[in-house]
Amino acid sequence: MTDINLFGRVFITGKIEALTGLHIGGAGAGLEIGGLDKEVIRNPLTKRPYIPGSSLRGKMRSLTEKVLGKRQNNRIGQVTIHTCKTRDEYLEDGGCVVCHIFGVPAEIGYSGPTRLLVRDVSLGDESASALDSARTELRFAELKTEVAIDRVTSAATPRTLERVPAGAVFEPLELVFGIYEAADSARFKTVIDALQLVEDDYLGGSGSRGSGKVRFANLEVYARGRDDYSRKIEFDTFDSLQELSAAFGELQGWLKQAIPVE
Repeated sequence: MTDINLFGRVFITGKIEALTGLHIGGAGAGLEIGGLDKEVIRNPLTKRPYIPGSSLRGKMRSLTEKVLGKRQNNRIGQVTIHTCKTRDEYLEDGGCVVCHIFGVPAEIGYSGPTRLLVRDVSLGDESASALDSARTELRFAELKTEVAIDRVTSAATPRTLERVPAGAVFEPLELVFGIYEAADSARFKTVIDALQLVEDDYLGGSGSRGSGKVRFANLEVYARGRDDYSRKIEFDTFDSLQELSAAFGELQGWLKQAIPVE
């Protein structure tokens, strides 16, 4: 059995700005009379909408698979993802970047540490206060009515979508990336690229109809090495994802010093 050595972790923190209304679905109430067809997911204690880490991470993985031309060959529930089917495939050409970063399902006959952890992101306090004051149709949310047109009969079927309004800010965003081998410092660029892919696409549902455009902002990068894990090793803070991406060459050099792989 191969030993697993965690040399340290690199963190990206910041916030997510909704540039258009954002819908990430929760439990539906469409079967109730007057109920919504599609509700947003909410914290059951505070009733605030939030972005599940699984939703952001899944979108990052899906878009990365597509941009790298990875074959989506493993059905899990309602989605299909790429999974290397053998350990040789997982390790060839320096290692499958998708499976190393995002992991492989437990039923696959080999294993390796998943690098990327993405935490849930709650609606921020300022946005929650502003939406409360605005007295939107639903607490912290708006209603958007969409109409589906039957192409044969021209009959209209309305449906109601709940969205967090444009301008809302979700914070704190936190991504945690584990460094297990020397190649991981280069793989970290794929994480940044995946965030850019999300910005250029959409998050949540109804993206082709205008929902889900987001922006990542106020991004801080820091690390913790295993020799003194409690010490925060700061790199820099960036206003935008584009600024962070442009600084990756310098970031990679810093990362190799902050978390040396022995």
